[in-house]
Amino acid sequence: MKIFRISSLMLATVLFLASCGNKAGKSEATGWNYNDPKWGGYDVSDRTNMTPAPGLVFIEGGSFVMGHVTEDTRYAWDNVAHTVTVSSFYMDETEVSNKMYGEFVYWMRRAYGEEYPEKVAFIMPDTAAWRDKLAWRESFVDYYFQSPSYHDYPVVGVSWEQAQAYCVWRTDRVNEKLLVDMGIIELDQENLGTGAFQTDVYLAGKYEGEVRHGLTDLDPAAGGEERQVRKADGILYPYYRLPTEAEWEFAALGMIGSTYDERVTEHKTYPWAGQSLRSANKKYYGQFLANFKRTRGDAMGVAGNLNDGWDYTCPVKWYFPNDYGLYNMAGNVSEWCLDVYRKTVAPVGSDDLDPYRGNVYMTPELDEDGEVFIGDDGLMKYKQVEYEGNRRNYRQADNINYLDGDRASGISRWRDDENASNDEDEEGEATFSEDDEESVEEDNNLSPDEMWTNEMYRRKADKDKPTVSMVNNKVRVVKGGSWKDRAYYLQAATRRYYDQDKSTSWIGFRCAMDRLGSRVQ
Repeated sequence: MKIFRISSLMLATVLFLASCGNKAGKSEATGWNYNDPKWGGYDVSDRTNMTPAPGLVFIEGGSFVMGHVTEDTRYAWDNVAHTVTVSSFYMDETEVSNKMYGEFVYWMRRAYGEEYPEKVAFIMPDTAAWRDKLAWRESFVDYYFQSPSYHDYPVVGVSWEQAQAYCVWRTDRVNEKLLVDMGIIELDQENLGTGAFQTDVYLAGKYEGEVRHGLTDLDPAAGGEERQVRKADGILYPYYRLPTEAEWEFAALGMIGSTYDERVTEHKTYPWAGQSLRSANKKYYGQFLANFKRTRGDAMGVAGNLNDGWDYTCPVKWYFPNDYGLYNMAGNVSEWCLDVYRKTVAPVGSDDLDPYRGNVYMTPELDEDGEVFIGDDGLMKYKQVEYEGNRRNYRQADNINYLDGDRASGISRWRDDENASNDEDEEGEATFSEDDEESVEEDNNLSPDEMWTNEMYRRKADKDKPTVSMVNNKVRVVKGGSWKDRAYYLQAATRRYYDQDKSTSWIGFRCAMDRLGSRVQ
């Protein structure tokens, strides 16, 4: 019976892998057979429907009015209403909890604790972030991240940079399990650290872990040998990442529940309908819908009749989810977004489809043999892409300051720089001369704080003595109110910012992922 079960399992695995091999078909262009070695073996996958990765829910995209549609009581004017479109994507159902992040810390300790202890130290939450000079919170310092009593509460004390590291690690573990379950690679708990599975290392053909068997290579020249999984197979997931500001605000509003016949019946202020912070449902009438501070000195109500019921954070799956099924998109903890913060969220000329500020285009480093470079820690190394003279959609790798006073965007938009060319092409666009390239190269050699940017953020009155404000290229957008905030910050449109390498007791995060292919499920 045992032998029969093993044989059945092996047969099921073979059938599963065969199904991964793809349905036969013919080319609409040439009539040649797909997936047929006799006809060249062009391998065409039939995996066109992407399924959600662990923890994620589908967010159907669309256009919406981003920004404040009610009075901005603080007169910040940093998110004036404007219409943008957000593509469909995936987002975590909840904020990342202490238990989820604790798994990350545990794995990193096992993988790198002895050889690279600095990697473990880098991702550890700063529990001292709970301290306040005039408040007693030592129990949170000692127990919040450690105690099982707080396992399902949102992790805090985590910087934007640490959240980014978590996203990469989570991607690798999810893709590793997927390949293990398919019988393609062996789960080797001894091969950690420099030998651990890394998605980008595997796709580059540099994975040195034990491989059980791969997919059949249909190329006639391969002679029927096996190959590793490729992006073209549609098996591996894209990277987990932080949501962009536009994605976060769109998901928070959950407008899928307030549209009819391509009309928005109500533009929400909060993740729920109406302007009240209390439930209008008869069964739960009057109950608060988020974890926040009602007034100064009132964080949870009075004994015997608590309002929101929580003084500090609450479990990540608390209160009612919004129409997308997302919990705590208002209150509990604020959340990191991917974007670099700027006072003007939509400068003239900015893109209105999936807007985002923070692009720094990267490419893998290559060794002297032209192969991707793997560091001593087992990770691929990246560098900024080099300028390509025949490219029109971008001219440099770092575009954080684009349309924000940087020299490159100034050349094409205003052409008032003394080194800028006044020539135009047939379409009336300013050309980019050799002098312009040199001036951009000079700017690229400057540090972010020395870049010539809009005087709202940085002024460079003297080349040797720049004056720098709090808003710079290392400050990231923070969205959503927290346990210590008043109702104003619970509005989906409200924006704040925080240094990307710093952490606090009121900022957490959740992950997102690109939706590949169809924008509807």
